[in-house]
Amino acid sequence: MTAMEAKNISLNYGYDVALQNISFQLEGNKIYGLLGRNGAGKTSLLSIIASFRQQTAGALTILGQVPFENAEIMQQVVFAYNKNYKEESDKVKDLLQGIAKYRPNFNMAYAEHLLTRFQIPQNKKMKQLSKGMQAAVDATIGLASNAPITIFDEIYAGMDAPTRTIFYEELLKSQEECPRAIIMSTHLVSEMEYLFDEVLILHKGTMVLHETYDELISKGVTVTGRAEDVDIFVQNMRQLNIKQLGGTKAVTVYGHLSERQYQEAAKLGLEIGPVALQDLFIYLTEGGHE
Repeated sequence: MTAMEAKNISLNYGYDVALQNISFQLEGNKIYGLLGRNGAGKTSLLSIIASFRQQTAGALTILGQVPFENAEIMQQVVFAYNKNYKEESDKVKDLLQGIAKYRPNFNMAYAEHLLTRFQIPQNKKMKQLSKGMQAAVDATIGLASNAPITIFDEIYAGMDAPTRTIFYEELLKSQEECPRAIIMSTHLVSEMEYLFDEVLILHKGTMVLHETYDELISKGVTVTGRAEDVDIFVQNMRQLNIKQLGGTKAVTVYGHLSERQYQEAAKLGLEIGPVALQDLFIYLTEGGHE
């Protein structure tokens, strides 16, 4: 089932182009990692999906319908991000009960379970909670809503490592019990990559790639050995990164190696090693700044 389809989406802020010709399809029952450097357009894209704003051009459908100003579809999408609760005097339990009224799939029992795991007092006012606890409440809302399209936009900000670990555990458990399309925007690539079924990378407002996690990881390898041999081996490949120390060279390349190429590397005494998703992400988006 296609949960979402974007066709040539563009977004302009006056003369500034935030997104340009973004196209993709997302199925249900998968966790998608949305990666991009600061200013790449991640939050702009997620805001369009959540109907916070409308694209300048192109088309977006969610569950077969146009979501913007569509109350039925908007109930099926939850956008969890770090809200500002500085003026929020509602208690945690009252906030959740208010949200549950507008979320047809909201599971209050599960929300209470999450609050217990995150050690969040339900009778405390939101503005009295620490930033990390507020982030955990935002994560609780996203998980307990059980929306067919669930978005987490850098929701981990402010959480300490133990809290993030609980969030990841609960995310996987929740996805197993109530499968849906989950989109996670993150900078913590190395910490979260094991969660992703598929990866989308945005760079300067365009979609650089959309691959399954396994396919993407299999395409990146580092070739290490004597500089002259490495140069010959990689000369016709897409080279992402080059490092050299004395006569030894290591080149990260992007693309599948054939069995014949692996045999050729072995004859030349070259070492073929894997590349972590975070390194691939950095190399594929060179030219920007975190």
